[in-house]
Amino acid sequence: MDIELTLPLDHDGFLRRECPHCVRQFKWHHGPANEEAEEQSAPSAYHCPLCGQPAGMDSWWTQEQLEYARGMALPAATREIQQGLRDAFKGASSKHVKFDFKGGIDAPDVPAPLTEPDDMVIVTSPCHSYEPIKVPEEGSGPYHCLVCGQAFAV
Repeated sequence: MDIELTLPLDHDGFLRRECPHCVRQFKWHHGPANEEAEEQSAPSAYHCPLCGQPAGMDSWWTQEQLEYARGMALPAATREIQQGLRDAFKGASSKHVKFDFKGGIDAPDVPAPLTEPDDMVIVTSPCHSYEPIKVPEEGSGPYHCLVCGQAFAV
C-alpha cells in the first residue's frame, strides 16, 4: 500500500522541521538552493541549527506532520483491510457455508491539508552557505550549521 503525502513549503521553498533533541522548530530549504548545493553529496545526518545536536535524516518531523501522516494512513489502511476481507471470502461459499460481507468498516475522515506560513528569517552559515535555514525571528543565536554543526553568529 502506497500513500502519497505532500508537505507544504513556504513561499521561499522551505520545509518546517523539528529537532528531536530540543524540540524547537526551524526550516530547511527543500531541494538544492543553488548550483553549489546541487554538486554536494547528501550528509548522513543534519545538525539542529538551534541546539547543534545531530540526528538522522528521518528524525526531523514536526508533531503536526506526524499527526497528518497518521491521519492520511488510517483511512487508506481501513479501505485496504476492507477490500482484503472481501477478496479473502470471495468464492469461499459452498452449499453448506455462505459468506456474505455486509456493511463496512467506518474509516476516519482524511485530514485537511497542512499549510505553511511564511514565518521565520533566512540565515546562512559561513561554512556551508549552500544550505540556508530559517530560524524563528525572536531568536538571537548562536546558530549551528545544518551540515557540520559549527556554531556561527549573524
